Amino acid sequence: MDPDLTSSTAWTARRTDNSPVLIHVPHAGTHIPAAVRQAIVLSDEDLATEIDRMTDWHTDLIAASAQLISEPSRRASSFTNHLSRLVVDPERFTDETEVMRIVGMGAVYTKTSDGRPLRNPAPSHEAHLLESYFHPYAEALADMVDEIIASVGHCTIIDLHSYPRSALPYELDHTARRPEICLGTDPFHTPGWLTAAAREAFAGYEVDENTPFAGTYVPLRRYGTDQRVTSVMVEIRRDLYLADVTQPIDRNVRRLTESMARLVESSSVS
Repeated sequence: MDPDLTSSTAWTARRTDNSPVLIHVPHAGTHIPAAVRQAIVLSDEDLATEIDRMTDWHTDLIAASAQLISEPSRRASSFTNHLSRLVVDPERFTDETEVMRIVGMGAVYTKTSDGRPLRNPAPSHEAHLLESYFHPYAEALADMVDEIIASVGHCTIIDLHSYPRSALPYELDHTARRPEICLGTDPFHTPGWLTAAAREAFAGYEVDENTPFAGTYVPLRRYGTDQRVTSVMVEIRRDLYLADVTQPIDRNVRRLTESMARLVESSSVS
């Protein structure tokens, strides 16, 4: 990791003792270290616009607020990324299996959301970013999952995101339904009870599964092999709680927070 960035500034990890639940907030961060900024070819204005488009604004606020109103005995652990996904995207695969590489948005983005160059594609630079940022993040998060399993026997990840009402140019399917709440599931790691709990927690919203985005985060060291790790992705359509690109609507944030708290509490006892 670069010397100007410690784990405490790259992410915040908070453990609780009793709950198996871990809320993961990977895309709410906006920080770009100076050394990374130097390799980005956008102007400051264009970079600010790209950050606005690609940030899951205030999902960290929703996660933290849900923690506060959850019953103390069921309060989840959390892992929140402070880096912009324009540094590295911690939820991408790093090899050729990552489908978003075809639009320049693998683990290290080389293109913007509308297809312009973000940084010059250089294998050595990508390797440096992965070594400095991606792998330390992935290891720290996987270690937290290991600790939760060692403590309570299993871990349930709630992978929290948001997305715009209209598809951005980089998205692979512009015809996909865009419900108010998208639940991303995995055939191995998302049991029926967890999908049902998420649907019940967000009752009153339009909820659909795996559209416009699919899947959910599981650390690679346990992916596809350990069913003690369960996971569901919650994608919130941004017009539900944002008045513009970044400005939250307080009453709508509160309602979503209450739904998240219900999901945390119900997942803690399953």
